[in-house]
Amino acid sequence: MTSPVNKLTSFKSLAVMLLVLCFAPHALARVSPQQVAIVVNTQDANSLLIADYYQQKRGIPEQNIIKVSFPAGKNSIGKETFNAVYQQVKKLTPDTVQFYALAWSKPFKVACMSITSAFAFGFDQAYCAKGCKATRASEFYNSDSSLPGDELDIRPTMMLAGSSLQQVFDLIDRGVEADYSKPRATAYLMNTTDKNRNVRSRRYGVIQELLSDSINIERIDGDVLKGKQDVMFYFTGLTKVQAIDSNRFMPGAISDHLTSSGGNLFGYKQMSILKWLDAGATASYGTVVEPCAFTQKFPSPGIVIERYTSGESLIEAYWKSVAWPGQGVFVGELMAAPYADKPMPSSQ
Repeated sequence: MTSPVNKLTSFKSLAVMLLVLCFAPHALARVSPQQVAIVVNTQDANSLLIADYYQQKRGIPEQNIIKVSFPAGKNSIGKETFNAVYQQVKKLTPDTVQFYALAWSKPFKVACMSITSAFAFGFDQAYCAKGCKATRASEFYNSDSSLPGDELDIRPTMMLAGSSLQQVFDLIDRGVEADYSKPRATAYLMNTTDKNRNVRSRRYGVIQELLSDSINIERIDGDVLKGKQDVMFYFTGLTKVQAIDSNRFMPGAISDHLTSSGGNLFGYKQMSILKWLDAGATASYGTVVEPCAFTQKFPSPGIVIERYTSGESLIEAYWKSVAWPGQGVFVGELMAAPYADKPMPSSQ
């Protein structure tokens, strides 16, 4: 991974980030079942099982189950196949839907885009890059919108994916268990020895200073975190992360490692983000195309921590933390909301 000159590391940008973190609004509500559509591939037997399980666990309305058909089992699909599927999905999407859940583990890529960004924005070359170049920014980035489909014509998307069918079911269960739990937990920010992939660490001091009232934050100098029992956030920069399964991830935990191909879910040269989910995390993010070390193409720890601990759902907080998400895939249980206030029972 090459480390380009990053304009957002200037003093001016740091000042802007401080303002963003200080004045980002608190969430008013979590994502509702009516706002989520599950996209199912009828040619994938596991997709049907995942969709049924998620619908039952989250109470997704029947009209929000969108069935499509395309060849299953490949890591990537072409833009022509995707566009045909996407147009069908758009046609069948109820007006209440603001977010998509993809009920499969493959494909995770559409030509030069991640499949979650392709469903969110529609396939568009502006979200792609060959080499160390910028891509189109997301209007949802750190926005105040809670209705991105209506207000921005964007439907943020996450994959319900895993290394096995049981792992997907376990992932869903962790997300449901997380709701309203308000755990005593810690955000771990790793300052690693990998200079090219450690680029997010320059902001850790500011994050700790501003957000320690919301959650315990520990900055760790080193490559390995072991034996921690309270992990809610774990951000690092390495090609492979050791000993992650020695830690206890709280329900709803978000973890990722900044590297080139973590979003290649079934790759082998670098660690797949599915390893985080196998270890007990509820969501992760990685790129499917070489991003270079642009921090804008990866989650901003400060933004996701602030928004998640303020009560936003997982998909809102995580998606809003990535400025240029075109090459990155989001995997996780999108409705998890551990820091949301439990709604009061309605009076009849």
